[in-house]
Amino acid sequence: MVMTLEETPKGATHWSRASMAKRSGLSKSTIGRIWRDFGLKPHQADTFKLSTDPLFVEKAVDVVGLYHNPPERAVVLCVDEKSQIQALDRSQPVLPMMPGMPERRTHDYVRNGITSLFAAFNINDGTVIGELHRQHRATEFKKFLVMIDKTVPAVLDVHLVCDNYGTHETPAIKAWLARHPRFHMHFTPTGSSWINQVERWFGFLTDQLIRRGVHKSVQSLEKDIRDWIAQWNDNPRPFVWKKIAEEILESIARYCRRISGAGH
Repeated sequence: MVMTLEETPKGATHWSRASMAKRSGLSKSTIGRIWRDFGLKPHQADTFKLSTDPLFVEKAVDVVGLYHNPPERAVVLCVDEKSQIQALDRSQPVLPMMPGMPERRTHDYVRNGITSLFAAFNINDGTVIGELHRQHRATEFKKFLVMIDKTVPAVLDVHLVCDNYGTHETPAIKAWLARHPRFHMHFTPTGSSWINQVERWFGFLTDQLIRRGVHKSVQSLEKDIRDWIAQWNDNPRPFVWKKIAEEILESIARYCRRISGAGH
């Protein structure tokens, strides 16, 4: 489960410590020591989301099973779209990193259009097949399937791990898949993008290129994305999926029991 951390201003920490000290009769320093000793951080809060997919168990077992035991004479590709990537130009020049000073960028920017990246991450060797389109409809997804079909050697079956996005299950896509029986679809549970390995790769792309990039046009953005993918494929890095499906399901079950108990 992917979680994000949200922190309140530091002043809220002091207020909480003072409030707890007042209620308990202990000093603020004692409260602070208790928090440190037990690893308590009242100023922090995590967010979470549990999938409501009725077929969660079946889908999780299927996808994780592919990761641990990929079929012979086949390639397993984790597929998704990173849609509406914005070509952003900072309103003022970026100040480069200097000794004792980090790189500085303005918080405001100029939008110069968007593009969408279709990507297929090979779980075996870490290579990526990528294709850019200005839209992300079933038409573009079909074109991407054609590209995958041309790229992967004909002697191999193709197992695609993807989400339940509508473009993946339109009549046109189903018809194309029916004409290409070497393609096998495996769907991740609804609301469980963390199980798709390409999402982790998207994270690298975002951190290393998109978030730091300055682009005056969509064409410039697309060129940088293509170059970044080419550099990645020169030295690809597959991810290691450690947990088996049973461990994941038990972890989620423990969490459900915990929040269920908290509700009472």
